[in-house]
Amino acid sequence: MLKLFLWLRYLRKKKIVFLSIAAVAVSVSLLIVVASLFSGFINAFEHSIVDAVGDVVIDPPRVISNYDKLIENLDKASCIKGATGTIWGYGLLHVGKGNVRAVQVMGIEPQRRSRVMGFNEFLFSNKYPSFADSNNVTNSPDEIRGYVGIGVLTNPDEETDEYNIEEARKMLGEEVRLTTGTLSGGDSITDFKRQLVRFTISDIVETGFYDFDSQFIYMPVEQLSEIMYPDEELPVVENIQIKLAQDADTEVALAIIRGIWGNYVREYHNSNQSLLSRTVIETSLERQAPIIAAYKQQMNVLLVIFGVVSFGVVILIFCIFSLIVRLKQKDIAVMKSCGTTSCSVAWIFVGFGACVGIVGSGLGMIFGYIITRNINTIEQWIRIIFGLKLWKSSVYLFTKIPNQVNWQAILFTIPIEIRNWQWIINFRVYDMILVAILASAIGAIIPAIIAARTKPVEILRYE
Repeated sequence: MLKLFLWLRYLRKKKIVFLSIAAVAVSVSLLIVVASLFSGFINAFEHSIVDAVGDVVIDPPRVISNYDKLIENLDKASCIKGATGTIWGYGLLHVGKGNVRAVQVMGIEPQRRSRVMGFNEFLFSNKYPSFADSNNVTNSPDEIRGYVGIGVLTNPDEETDEYNIEEARKMLGEEVRLTTGTLSGGDSITDFKRQLVRFTISDIVETGFYDFDSQFIYMPVEQLSEIMYPDEELPVVENIQIKLAQDADTEVALAIIRGIWGNYVREYHNSNQSLLSRTVIETSLERQAPIIAAYKQQMNVLLVIFGVVSFGVVILIFCIFSLIVRLKQKDIAVMKSCGTTSCSVAWIFVGFGACVGIVGSGLGMIFGYIITRNINTIEQWIRIIFGLKLWKSSVYLFTKIPNQVNWQAILFTIPIEIRNWQWIINFRVYDMILVAILASAIGAIIPAIIAARTKPVEILRYE
């Protein structure tokens, strides 16, 4: 009770202690915000890749025909939600006088892709139902219909980083021209044949991922394969994108997919050795593993840097507690003269430092949560007040700053093997508080030792 009484008394009388609490709170909130934003960016990147190409990709060395049979067999597997075929190409899209954009062309199966990848969720016709009235696409069987990324049609505003929806809307139902090409009859550069494709914009795609929105257009795979591979048995696809069931085990699913692929090649491609040996079947995240690993390494380096900077809290607490010990030498001498041991005196200040860590880390976690969740609003106000645009989709890939607090990314793991996994998760939640408490206590150790070595006779001699 004496320790608690003194802690509360020092906190009430010595307002400088609030500076220590504020320092701990700022350090903890800073680490939470930095780690959450960086890990949120990585998670958003991973989700965008999965949304674009699925969980697993079958990537053969050449185009394949009769792929419907392969997809039918894949759909029968319980671990697979669905599959769809695609082809890829490059070209120049002429969307108006003097407006030519370099684009990537993806041949898709719209119905399957919407069912498997949720492609329809990114279409203007679903995001803005009123825009359907502006869709002047005819029902002519000869009309080629395509989907265009919103960033291909209009650039984001330099200040708000938002697309002009009304300007993009005007392009619905308009005919545009795509210049692309194909290799016909050989593999040399002389076999390249330029192709001019006219198609009507039937819908606009807005994924929120800058590279996809600003570079991609989508056309039906049957029509694009006729243009790009006129000498093949049509229709053909270049790869198969697969979405796994929600609770599917990835390794088991990969083994099943490899087995289905082998049976398909043996039945429909006469056991072609090139297709059997050179086809790559892997997850979409494995395909992007080098980039993701680089992002995570950068996050770890950044956290180490901010952690070192935050270590200045220990020095600040040391200075403040040294001042308190110097000013409270009379109180310390009275306590020791009444029989309080040196160890008990030391623990008073170490415990007070730990209390500072508990209060500061608690406030820091609250502030960090609030800042992270409202980071887009904060960034908007900084732009309005100071005219400074901190987040640009053309630089950071996404139109919005990820604002999900990722506690696991900012917590430190204590290397103890515990069998109960659920208990490990609960244990990790308190690691951040533990580190803040330890840092505060470490800062108070030397002042506590000085207080413990105080001699009552020397202090009270002239009192």
